[in-house]
Amino acid sequence: MTLPDSASVFSHSLIDWLVNKGLQGAGQEELLEGFCARLVEMGIPLMRFHAAQSTLHPVYGGTGYSWYNGAGGESEKFEYTETPSEVWQQSPLYALLNEDLDEIRVKLVDHNEPSRFPLLNDLREIGATDYYATGLSYEGASQLRPDGTKKVSDGVLMSWTSDAPNGFEDSDLNKIQSVLPHLGLALKSAKNQDLAKDLMRVYLGRDAGRRVLSGEIRRGSLQQIDAVIWNFDLEGFTTLSEDLPGHEIIDMLNDYLAVAVGVVHDKGGNILKFMGDGLMAMFDVGEIDEDARAALDAVPLLQSRMDELNARRRAQGLPVANYTLALHSGEILYGNIGSETRLDFTVIGPAVNQAARIAGMHRSLGQRILISDDVARAAQPCAQELVSVGRYMLRGVNEPKELFTVYSPGGPSESD
Repeated sequence: MTLPDSASVFSHSLIDWLVNKGLQGAGQEELLEGFCARLVEMGIPLMRFHAAQSTLHPVYGGTGYSWYNGAGGESEKFEYTETPSEVWQQSPLYALLNEDLDEIRVKLVDHNEPSRFPLLNDLREIGATDYYATGLSYEGASQLRPDGTKKVSDGVLMSWTSDAPNGFEDSDLNKIQSVLPHLGLALKSAKNQDLAKDLMRVYLGRDAGRRVLSGEIRRGSLQQIDAVIWNFDLEGFTTLSEDLPGHEIIDMLNDYLAVAVGVVHDKGGNILKFMGDGLMAMFDVGEIDEDARAALDAVPLLQSRMDELNARRRAQGLPVANYTLALHSGEILYGNIGSETRLDFTVIGPAVNQAARIAGMHRSLGQRILISDDVARAAQPCAQELVSVGRYMLRGVNEPKELFTVYSPGGPSESD
C-alpha cells in the first residue's frame, strides 16, 4: 500500500531517527522508548507496546520491554528454562512463534467472548480495543526445544495495543510495518553490543572484558600495576571427585566457586582465571594500601559465606569441602599474552609466582589462610588482627618471607 505524503514524511523521519540511534550505539530501552513516543507523535493511538528478544547469557534466556502510554517503559529479564512457562505458553507471542503465523490481529472491541489469550482479556479490562503482533527473525528459521516447541534463535517479537474507540486504522499498521526492518536492525545492533559486554564479562571477568572491548587486544600489550593477588583453592576436592558422580562434582564445584566469586566482586576485586578447583583474583581498587585492605576485608566475608554454604549442604546431605586462601602483593604485568590466534588476558610476574608459592605452604604450616608480609604491611591499619606464623624461604625467592594468618576468636584458622 502506498502511504500518503504526510504518513511517508513521518515514516521517513522515524526511519532516519532509528538509523542514527543504531549508529550511535543506543541501547534497547532508549531505542524503544523513543520509538513508542514517536509513534504517538505520528498520531498512532498506541496504548501499549511490548518487545521480547532472545539473548545469549548463562542465566537469562531472553529480555522483555513493556511500554504504556503515560507511564513509560520498563525492561525485564527472563531466566533460562528448558521448558516454557505456563504464562509464556498462553501468550499471543508464543502462538505467533509456534503456530507459524506471520502476525496476529485481534479487534478486542468486536469480541464478546473471552480470548484464548489471558493477556488480551486483561488488556481489554483496562480499555484496550485492538491488538497487533508480529516478529522479525535475524537468522531465518527458529530452533526447536526438546519438547518440540520453538524458540527464537535470534530475533524479536513485538506487539502493539490500542485503546482508540475503533482500534488501529489500516494506515496506522502500514506506518508501523514500514519502519519495522529499520527498528529490527537498530535492535539487533543494541543486542549485539549487550551480548559482547555480557560474554566478555562472564568469560574474561569484569575488568578484563571491559579492557578488551575498549581496544586492548594486541598481543604483548601489558600494563604494569601494583595489586594484591588472591589465590583460592578447595581442599580435598581431588579425593571427592574420585568418589562422586560427575554431575555432583560439577554442582559442588559451582556452589563453592560461586561463593568465592561473589565475595571477590562484593569487595571490588576481579576474577582473573579459574584453575581446576580454585581461582586467582586480583584486587586493584586504588593505591596498594586500598588494595590490601579490600583483599583482607574479603577474608571474613569468605569465611562466613563458606560456613553458611557448608551448613546448607550438610543439611541437604551433600558432601562439603574446606578451602585455602593465599594473599600476596607486588608489581604484576596485566594484559594480553599468547599467540596471534589465541590470546589470554591475564597476569604474570614475580608477585604472581610468589602467591603460588605461598599457596603451597598451607599443608606444611597447618594454616588455611596465609598472607604475605607485603600485604600485611600495606594494609595497616586494617580491621583484621593478623598473627605471624613465622619466616620462611620460598622456592625461587632470595629472601625469607614472613607469613601471617587472620586471628579468628570464634575458632582456629588452621586447616581441619
